[in-house]
Amino acid sequence: MRYPGSFVPGVLCVAAECWHHSSMHSWTLALALTSVALYIAAAVVLGRRLSTWRESQQEAAPKLSIIAFLAVALHGALLYALVVTGDGLSLGFFDVASLVAWVAALLLIIGALRRPLDNLGLLVLPLAALLILPSVIWPESRPIGVERNLGTEVHVLVSVLAFALLTIAACQSLLLAYQERRLSHKRPGGLMHILPPLKIQEELLFQLIALGFFLLTLSLATGVAFVADMLAQHLAHKTVLSVIAWLIFAVLLWGRWRHGWRGRTAVRLSLTGFIVLGLAYFGSKLVLEIFLQRHWFPG
Repeated sequence: MRYPGSFVPGVLCVAAECWHHSSMHSWTLALALTSVALYIAAAVVLGRRLSTWRESQQEAAPKLSIIAFLAVALHGALLYALVVTGDGLSLGFFDVASLVAWVAALLLIIGALRRPLDNLGLLVLPLAALLILPSVIWPESRPIGVERNLGTEVHVLVSVLAFALLTIAACQSLLLAYQERRLSHKRPGGLMHILPPLKIQEELLFQLIALGFFLLTLSLATGVAFVADMLAQHLAHKTVLSVIAWLIFAVLLWGRWRHGWRGRTAVRLSLTGFIVLGLAYFGSKLVLEIFLQRHWFPG
């Protein structure tokens, strides 16, 4: 049986491409699973460290730092392979979620060197582990790459940093709410013995929110460059919700400065702002990409 001259080379090309994608998928899946295992191990070591005496904490610190650093390093390598493509930046729903979790974990590890942020690792590290696999398991969710240029990269970087910091702030709010509830009911047990004093917790919360608010302001300012047609680019809902979240955080910071807001008021407003911002970043993205098969930057 004879085949056209181009048939055999065509089959070989298709086979080579399939092998390449299969090999690439196996490599990224192995990297993802290793990162997940390391994040979970770091969370376990951290939990044991926080629940023991100071001597044991000092012994566990180097082990925790090494495991957490390896987890973040492998996660970063995985994201580079998935997000930076020949067609541009892959900014799909799962990619961005994993990217935000990675930046939050990285900022937490760096910040814990100077500030008492270790406790937040009990929330941030498992979250990072949870958000790694979806972008590897469902590669079909990945959109056409967004064209790479300095403006795009700066906007993406600032936006991810802002949301990552405010994610850490939301985790801090949850711990603060737990601490407030325990103290109001006069039940000092549970995690209370591993948490810093309430005043320090509140100071950390507002420092995180202030820095996140600053970056969110930069994100909105740099985002103006991409809004040629808000409706055509499917950015109307994202922009409106982002501005609402910005206003909520602005009111919270003003209330803290002017009236000394703290406690439940600070927790409620910070979590409300984070939820609204989450809807802006991921709610609109989920509806567009998963349900409507559209993207913020149509090609």
